[in-house]
Formats: sequence, structure tokens, C-alpha cells
Amino acid sequence: MIRVLLVDDDQELTALLSEYLEREGFAATAVHSGEEGEVQALSSRYSIVVLDVMLPRLSGIEVLRRIRARSQVPVVLLTARGDNIDRITGLELGADDYVPKPSSPGELVARLRAIMRRVNPAPDQTATEAIKTGQLVLWPGKRQALWQGNELGLTSTEFSLLEELARCAGQVVSKQDLSLNALGCPLTRYDRRIDVHISSIRQKLGPRPDAKAWIQSVRGLGYLLIAE
Repeated sequence: MIRVLLVDDDQELTALLSEYLEREGFAATAVHSGEEGEVQALSSRYSIVVLDVMLPRLSGIEVLRRIRARSQVPVVLLTARGDNIDRITGLELGADDYVPKPSSPGELVARLRAIMRRVNPAPDQTATEAIKTGQLVLWPGKRQALWQGNELGLTSTEFSLLEELARCAGQVVSKQDLSLNALGCPLTRYDRRIDVHISSIRQKLGPRPDAKAWIQSVRGLGYLLIAE
């Protein structure tokens, strides 16, 4: 069973979401402060965390920063509708996705399931062989990545995007294909999720010897992972 940690000071909302999640087959636990959310998220008891950005005292963004310093547990942010600054900041800090508030419980469930499918693919979808391109080695079944011989710390979403690019190394992959194949949802207008995640992956890979990025943007088309 997928164990979901809800971190939100709105107790009425978390009660509603918990009830809905449990009807959908999840096990839900709610806490109502950033401090307790941090402790519980780092306890290794949960499969995924749903974290409200607008928490009193310790903000959701700071909680996310502290979680990412010690854990790669998947995190979905609850953000105010239209608040692009918090969304982009959260993605840059390693959030896997965000859901605007107010939103339907069904949308949250769909996002949670999409992330968990990426983290725990079905046995017949798990690639047992490594994907190798240049100095990059990915093991999709273990969700493990090596870059230049060293462990590459990626969030679940970053791993899925890099895996899709690595499978097509040397070829341009459209943003729509990345969204469908790596994120499990169609690309929507003005959606910057992919751009922010790619920017984070670039930072982790570092620059090429010529100071250019290993992942190139191809204007109007998509992204290309240089195969060397």
C-alpha cells in the first residue's frame, strides 16, 4: 500500500483528502506543521509526501529544502493557484510536481499515481539492462544513475526525464514526448515543469569541456542529450 504523508495546517482539508485517498487505496497520515512534516518525511515511513507551501512558521519551501538535503522521497507541492514563483522555486529545490489549490482530490490522486508508477514501475516495464551513453549509466529498475563514475543524486522526476533523453541520446526529444513518456501527462500551455527539471539536471551533470551543457535546448523542438 502506498503511504502518503499530508503536510498542511488546514485540518478540514487534510481530513477530506485523507478520506478520499483511503477510498482510492492509499494509506494517508496528516500532520499540521512544517516542523512535524520534516520529521515525518525523513522517517522513511512514507512513499510520497504532499506538502503545502503556505505553512505557518516553517514554510513548505523550507521544509522541502531540508527534506532534499537528506532524502529523495517524492514530494508534491500544494501551491496557490497562479503562484508561479513558489512553483518554480519548489521544482528547483527538487519537488517532483505541484498541484494548485484549490483543486479536486481526483487531480491529486492522478499526480500521486503517475509519480509512483515512475518510482515503482510494473515488473514487465522494468528494464533490467543498464542504459549507457558516454559517461552516463542508468539502471531503470533500481532508479540508480552514475555520472563519470560517481553516484548522481536525482529526484524521481529527474531520473525519468534523464532516462528518456538517454534512450534517445544524440536525438532531439520533444517536450510533449518528454511530458507524456517521463511525466505521464500531456504538456500544457505555459507549463514550465520540464524546463525547470532539465535545468536542475544540467547543474548536476556540470558543463562539458567546451563549457556548454550536456543537455542542449533546440528552440521550438525540445531537448537533446549529447552522446559522448
